Amino acid sequence: MDARGFTLIEAICVMAMTALLAALLMPLVPQGATPARLQAYALEIAAILKADRNAAIRSGAPVSTSMSAAARTVRSGSGHGEVSLPKDVAFDALLAKTCAGRPAGRSIDFFADGASCGGTVVLARQRVGFQIQVNWLTGGVDIVAVN
Repeated sequence: MDARGFTLIEAICVMAMTALLAALLMPLVPQGATPARLQAYALEIAAILKADRNAAIRSGAPVSTSMSAAARTVRSGSGHGEVSLPKDVAFDALLAKTCAGRPAGRSIDFFADGASCGGTVVLARQRVGFQIQVNWLTGGVDIVAVN
């Protein structure tokens, strides 16, 4: 008998070895926020900051963008959204200790003239990072890549 091909046992052994190899290599594949997703988080936070600055100018009243490292969130003071960061993204907010003669440290405040208390929001994962910088004098918001 001249049979060609694989037996069922051979096929099952190959599939079992493939599954074992995949199970061993899966933890080595990066999970979580990709560099593109990290940049998207930075853009979302910058958009919230810019919207709050514009809301302060339009309304003629201060608007605060709150930052919570514990909750890993950035929340708009004018109702323009919230960004919640996953645990694999390092998050830090470098904020002014005092602003406009009062204690600060949990928010970036924007004023009717466009100025702000200033601050820097840092996002990082592995070797990729972004700083969202808010200029205290102009209230301008910039994103800087940090590697």
